Amino acid sequence: MQREVGTHLKTDVLVVGAGGAGMYAALEAARTGADVTLVDRSLIGRGGATVMAQMTVAAALGEQTPDHWEHHLADTIAAGRGLCDEKLAAILCEDGPRRIREMDGWKVGWAREDGHIKQVQAPGHDRPRCVYVDFLSTGPAVSKTLRGRLNEASGIRRIGDLLIVDITVRDGEACGATALHLATGTIVTIAARAVVIATGGLTRLYRRNSASSNMGGDGYALALRAGAELVDMEFVQFFPIGHLAPRLVGMDPIMWDPFRYKLGGKLLNAEMREFEADYANRDGRSDGRYVLTRDLATYAISKEVEAGRGSPASGAYLSFRHVPPDEIRRAFGPVVDRLAANGIDLARQPIEVAPIAHYHMGGIRVDETLQTRVTGLFACGEAIGGANGANRLSGNAITETFVFGARAGRHAALRALKHSGAAEPDAAAIDLLHRAARRDAPNTAALVAAVQSLMAEKVGPFRTDDKLRSAIAELAEIKNEIGDDPIASSAGGFDPVLVDWLDLRNMLQVAQAVALPALARTESRGAHQREDYPVQSDDWGVNQIVELADQALNITLAEKRIAA
Repeated sequence: MQREVGTHLKTDVLVVGAGGAGMYAALEAARTGADVTLVDRSLIGRGGATVMAQMTVAAALGEQTPDHWEHHLADTIAAGRGLCDEKLAAILCEDGPRRIREMDGWKVGWAREDGHIKQVQAPGHDRPRCVYVDFLSTGPAVSKTLRGRLNEASGIRRIGDLLIVDITVRDGEACGATALHLATGTIVTIAARAVVIATGGLTRLYRRNSASSNMGGDGYALALRAGAELVDMEFVQFFPIGHLAPRLVGMDPIMWDPFRYKLGGKLLNAEMREFEADYANRDGRSDGRYVLTRDLATYAISKEVEAGRGSPASGAYLSFRHVPPDEIRRAFGPVVDRLAANGIDLARQPIEVAPIAHYHMGGIRVDETLQTRVTGLFACGEAIGGANGANRLSGNAITETFVFGARAGRHAALRALKHSGAAEPDAAAIDLLHRAARRDAPNTAALVAAVQSLMAEKVGPFRTDDKLRSAIAELAEIKNEIGDDPIASSAGGFDPVLVDWLDLRNMLQVAQAVALPALARTESRGAHQREDYPVQSDDWGVNQIVELADQALNITLAEKRIAA
C-alpha cells in the first residue's frame, strides 16, 4: 500500500498556512519580488482563526481620540504581566496603524463615524482604540479582502488540501517541506529558499474551543522538529464568555463581547447577583470599567461555579434584560432575528456563558525579522510567541496577523532573493509517509477526543501539580499507544485515519510543550493559573523556552525579566 511520491515543486518562499497572517505574508513576499507558494491543509483563506474572528482590531490611529502607539504598547505590556518581548510588542503597536490604513485602502470597510474610522474601547485599553467592520463580521471581511488581493496578485501559487508533514532542513537551513495531498493521498515535496510558518495556534487541543478544526498546533510541532525554539507555551488564553446555553446554531460561540461593549451586559451568578467587582482587584489590576481582562474574567466565572453559584450548565449568566428591546435591536438589527431563530430573546432571558479555549500567547521564538534560530525559517501570526507575554490584550490578535504576517513575508523574501541554494526532498519525511499502513491499532479519532478532554480537565484555565503530572503521564501513554509508524486505512485520498494519526503526532508533542512548562512555573501569572501557587512571584518574571533534543523536550529559562 506504499504511497506514491507525486509532484516536486520549487519556489522562493513557501508560506505554510493561509489564514490572515499567511495571506498577508504571501502578499508582502510577492511585493518584495519573490516567487511565492502559499499552502494550507484547508481551503485558501477559509481556515484558521482570522476568518472566524468577529470583533475588533487594536491600533493607535487617533482618528477620534488622541492616541499614540506607545500608549498601545504600555497597555500591551501591562496585559502581558512582565513577560512581553518588548521589541516584538513595539513592532506590533508601531506598525499597526499603517496596516489598518493599508487594509482601509484595500476597501475592507472599517466602520466610520463623521468621516473618521470609528474606534471603540475594549478591555485593558486606556482609551477607544479598536476598529471593526461590524461587530460580528470583522474577521470574514478581513479574510475576504485578503483573498481578493491574492486573486489580483502575481507570483503567488495557491494550493489547498496540502498537509505539511515536516520542514526540510539541510546544514541548519530551512529549505522546503514534505506534504501529503489530502485529496489524492500522494506525497508532495517542495524546495524553497525560505519558509514561513503561519499555521495559527493550538486551541483545538481543548474540548471547548473557538477556533477552526485545523488549529491543533501543527506549526509548533513543525518548528520543534526543524530545530526551532518555542516560548511562553504555558499561556493559553480562555475567552471567558463563550456561549454555553441554550443551543446556538450557525453563530460563533464568542459572539457576546460586542453586545457587552455596546449594551453593558451583566455577568450574574446563580443568585442573579453581579460578581465581577468581587474579583477586580485580585492581582491589583482593574481598568475601572464594567469588564475585567480576560484572564481575570475567566477566573471569576470559574470560581463562582466552583463555589456552587454557577448557572445550570456550569457557567454564568450574561444578562441584557436591563436594556430596552428597542435599544438592543438598534444596536444589532438582523442579529437579533438570528438569535430569535435560536429561541433566544435577550430582552427576556439571560444566556449562559463559560470560558472557552480561544488563543495562545506562546509559540515559535523569533527575532525582530520574524526568523527563528533556524536560518531561513520564519513564523508569524498566532504561530509566534513573545509579543503578548502572559496574557494577550483584547484586539491585538488581528493586528499581529497584519503586522507580523507582512514582516515575516518581507524578510523571508529578502532572504530568498539573496540565497541561491536548492535542496533535495527530505528522505525521512517521505519514509514516514511510506510506512503508513493498516494495522491493529487504537481508534485515532477517539484518541484525538481523549487528548482534548484531558487537556481541558488537567491543563485548562486552573492547574495543579497533581493534574499536570497526570496529564504528562497520560500524554506519554497515548504517544506510546499510537507508535512511531503512521496508521492508514488506504493509500488513496481523504484518509481520515492517517490524518488523525498525523494530527495526534503533532498534538501530543505540543500538548507536552504546554504541560511541562506549566508544571515548572510555580506561580499564577496572566493566563497561567496555578491553584496550588495562587500568587504571582517576582522569581518567575522570566520566559520559559522549549526545544527538542534527542526526541525529548527540554525546558530552559530565558534571560531574567523584571516582573510586573
